[in-house]
Parts: sequence; C-alpha cells; structure tokens
Amino acid sequence: MQIQTTMKSITLDITKAEQFLAKGAVEAYESKVKAAQEALENGTCAGNDFLGWLHLPSSITDDFLNEIQAVADTLRKKCEVVVVAGIGGSYLGARAVIEALGNSFAWLIDDRTNPTILFAGNNIGEDYLYELTTYLKDKKFGVINISKSGTTTETALTFRLLKKQCEAQRGKEEARDVIVAVTDAKKGAARTCADKEGYKSFVIPDNVGGRFSVLTPVGLLPIACAGFDMKALVKGAADMEKACGKDVPFAENMAARYAATRQALYTQAGKKIEIVANFQPKLHFMAEWWKQLYGESEGKELKGIFPAACDFTTDLHSMGQWIQEGERSIFETVISVETPRYELDFPHDDENLDGLNFLEGKRVDEVNKMAELGTRMAHVDGGVPNILINMPELTEYYLGQLIYFFERACGVSGLLQGVNPFNQPGVEAYKKNMFALLDKPGYEAESKAIRERL
Repeated sequence: MQIQTTMKSITLDITKAEQFLAKGAVEAYESKVKAAQEALENGTCAGNDFLGWLHLPSSITDDFLNEIQAVADTLRKKCEVVVVAGIGGSYLGARAVIEALGNSFAWLIDDRTNPTILFAGNNIGEDYLYELTTYLKDKKFGVINISKSGTTTETALTFRLLKKQCEAQRGKEEARDVIVAVTDAKKGAARTCADKEGYKSFVIPDNVGGRFSVLTPVGLLPIACAGFDMKALVKGAADMEKACGKDVPFAENMAARYAATRQALYTQAGKKIEIVANFQPKLHFMAEWWKQLYGESEGKELKGIFPAACDFTTDLHSMGQWIQEGERSIFETVISVETPRYELDFPHDDENLDGLNFLEGKRVDEVNKMAELGTRMAHVDGGVPNILINMPELTEYYLGQLIYFFERACGVSGLLQGVNPFNQPGVEAYKKNMFALLDKPGYEAESKAIRERL
C-alpha cells in the first residue's frame, strides 16, 4: 500500500518588515493588488502579450515532460558533458535549480550516471571560451543552444565555436544527435539552423519572456539532463499557482502580500534596495535568477527597487558592516531552508585552541540557524526591515513553489509600481552601441555618430 503524504509549503513572514511601516500599510494595498491580479488574469495589463507564464505550470502535460525527458536521456547516454549555451533567462533558471539540487563539488566527481552540466554563452570572455573549448577537447560533449532569435551576440558566438568543435570531434552525423535547439517555433537564425541541420528542437513560447521561462524547455531540458525530477518541479509550481490565484484572499496569498510589502517599503519607508540573502550556499544562483526577474521587470521609467543578493554568512564578512550601519535605504528578504539534506555533527578537540568545544555534538546546521537568527535580529535592530521565506527542504517540489511564487509576485509588484513588468527596452541600448562600434552592417549611421563622440 502506498502511503499518501501531505506536502508542506514554503511560507512567508512579513512581521519584521511591517514594524517599519504604519499600521495597516500592507493591508491598504489589498484593493490595488486585487486590481493587478485581475489585470493579469484578464490580460488587460501592460505587456499582456507576455502572460504565457501565468498558468504555465498547470498546463504542462505528462506527455510533454516525457518528450523532454526522452531527449535528455539521449544526451545523458551519449555525453560526458552537456554545455548549455544561453544568457539571462535562457540559463539562469536552469542553473539555479541545478546548483540548488546538485553536489557542490560535482565538477570534481567522476560520475558515470550524470553528465557534467556547464554553462556558456553568457559572456564574451575570450579566456573563458578558450579554457572551455580546451577542456572539451577530449570530452564527448553535447550542446543545448537556447536562443529565441539565434543572434544574441554572446550565445551565438559561443554556439558557433561549440558547433564546429562538436562536429570536428564527433563527426557531423553524431553531432546531430547531441546538439539540441530551444528556440522560436518558426523564425530566427537558431530555428533556421536547427531545421537545416536536423537538430531535435523545442519551442520557446512566443508569450513567455526569457526571465519567466524556467518552466519551459529552456529550463526543463537542462534540469532533466542533470538528472533531476522535472515533474516534481512542475508540480510544486502548479500547487503554488493555485495558492497565489486572484481568488485567494489577500491575507492568505503569499505572492500578493510579498508584492504589497515590497511596494509599501519602497514608497512609504524609502527602501530603495532589496537584498535577497540566504544561509545556504546552494541558493546562490537562485538569487541570481531572482535579480534578473525583478531587475528587468521593475527597473523602468526611473523607478524600481534595486535587486541585490548576498550569501550569508560569507558576505557578512564583506558586506555585513554596510548592511548593519550603512545608509538605511535597504530591506532584506531571507530565504531560509528548514532541513538540510545531510547531517554533520561538530567534533570534540582535546586542545580546544579555537574555543569551540561548547559546540561539541551540535549539528553544523544548528550553528548556521543560530547565525541566521542572530543576523536577522541584528539587522532589524539596525533598521533593516526583514522578510522571511521559509523552505521546508531543497527539493524539486519546493523549488518549483519558490519559482512560481517569485514570478507571480513580480507581475503583481510591477503593476503596483505602474510599469510594464514584461518588457525590457533598456537592454537594447548597449547592443546598439556595441554593434555600431564593431561596424556591423546596417549600423553605418550609428557607427559614424558614435565615433564622433569618442
């Protein structure tokens, strides 16, 4: 007989943030949040052509996940290394989940079960690319090329290098089996290349922007290649989709309350910077994903909370002084993991030169939790509002919950701020200058104008 267990949920605690606000300040946002939720659901908000993420978790079928898993299994069977080529939302979500679930020293372990997952196409560092291609010279590697257009400079440059190297090392026929495209359904350079070369491909939906795409093949395929449970990830997200819906009362809706608390701190308490902090090193790239999600969504029209991230306790020894006593323009959102995966007790030492025998027999996580509690108390005492997100464990299911929670709250928060949360017009500014400086065809006028400025 299979025993049915009730899954827990991530939780939100805003009490240490509310004390920095006028009484009832968060609840005062209830009607505005309701309007934002209805605008999302009805597709009447700015950016309504990019709302495909909103009910994505509940729409994903087992057949679709099985199709992704089949391709992942082929890569896992035929590759020692899988390189994920993508930038921004095309890699951060996948990396966040893989780093959170994987062994911290996976790259040092000779694992015959799971391929090593590497990420490239997210910079134009010549040394990095040289070292990557050198490392791959004696490896059976495959490539997941993730790009809607196929012309994003960082990713396209990297894919060109990797495609040629893979074909040279494995032969064109075998390379065809281990290069996968995740791209537009019909148009773009990456789609043209995939069709011409006969690569297996998956579609990035037109109505899902990059930073919201982790639950599409953009994130799911690399996660499956790494050996993790996509279905549990999607299940967690689908459950959180229900828990954050527009008909869930404001008092019970985590996403609604997080969005309202952030905006109240921003507009009423002058808190312009949000630091997402964790006491679990495995969440480093989850914070990097969060930074893009909120930075690209809210940083517009000279508005927006600046998203920053710290890994504690590490960064307490570099940023701790500023957080404790610097300008009071910040608030913190701490992601706490209730139960770690492993147990490790603190040992006895006869000489006790470090004076730490008082910790003998305690779990290392107990020490870490007291560091977490002590830090939160000190920062609140120092004038830093504190929001707490608690995760029962680092599993696919709870990461799925966390991802959808942040996505839903982001959409609501951006609308509360009065901007379009789903575009990113400012991202193109540097590209225009770069292409002009490189004398890209079609940029002759810009090239002339920019050189007159130099």
